Amino acid sequence: MITQIVTLAGVLIGALTSYLSTAMAERARHRRGMATRWDERKLNTYIEYASCVKEVYGAAKRARRAAEGTEDRMQLLAEMVEAEQRRSILFETLVLLAAPAAIKAAHAVNLCLWQEQTAAKNQEATPVVEGDLEALMNIYHEQARTDLGIPLSPWRD
Repeated sequence: MITQIVTLAGVLIGALTSYLSTAMAERARHRRGMATRWDERKLNTYIEYASCVKEVYGAAKRARRAAEGTEDRMQLLAEMVEAEQRRSILFETLVLLAAPAAIKAAHAVNLCLWQEQTAAKNQEATPVVEGDLEALMNIYHEQARTDLGIPLSPWRD
């Protein structure tokens, strides 16, 4: 009788151990899957935001250089406004997904970009210095890489 109880206890302990180890492995696999999924979303958002910033900046620069009152200028300004709306939506997605440092870097990019858009709308001769936006975008890229766990680029100091 005692041997049967010991055998039954051994089977129960084995079943419980098997269940717990399987549950822990499944939980870990689920966490890894979710982390990968969110990292993919973050990467796509970072890339889309950076692309849209370049699109807004390019349209603003071309609009600022176009002759006042021309159809080309009106079209470029409309293109700039449309791209700015997309950038605004992408920034909201970025705020939801990104690390605080990356959000702060993107906000600095936004401020510089808004200055360029204002210069384009007013057709000011003195634009935002192109290097400023480039430097801010480099900081944004570094923060995005850090958030995604990607080593910083070796060509940067």
